[in-house]
Amino acid sequence: MTMSETAYQDLKVDDIKRLVEEGHEVVDVREDWEWQRGHIPGARHVVLASILTDPTKHQFKDGTIFQCEIGERSAVASEMALALGVKEVINFRGGIKAWREAGLPVEKP
Repeated sequence: MTMSETAYQDLKVDDIKRLVEEGHEVVDVREDWEWQRGHIPGARHVVLASILTDPTKHQFKDGTIFQCEIGERSAVASEMALALGVKEVINFRGGIKAWREAGLPVEKP
């Protein structure tokens, strides 16, 4: 598998917005301080380090969207989810930065 080929989907903001509207779960893997600054409405917060430390501690649904600031950490989380047997894993390429730049809503805890 080359670096440009992934077993998960690497989607940008327009596709992610549509999937969120369709009810796909979003898992935000940023640090706590980043989460506090705002996140996609309805997202679940699971810090990437927590997934890497104890992958079996977390349950992810098939079709989960993983998101971070720009899409790098969420790509790592996407790989972990695939290793755990999650199907149709989606990485949000562009992350919350692209979401904000598109003028989409952000909620704060």
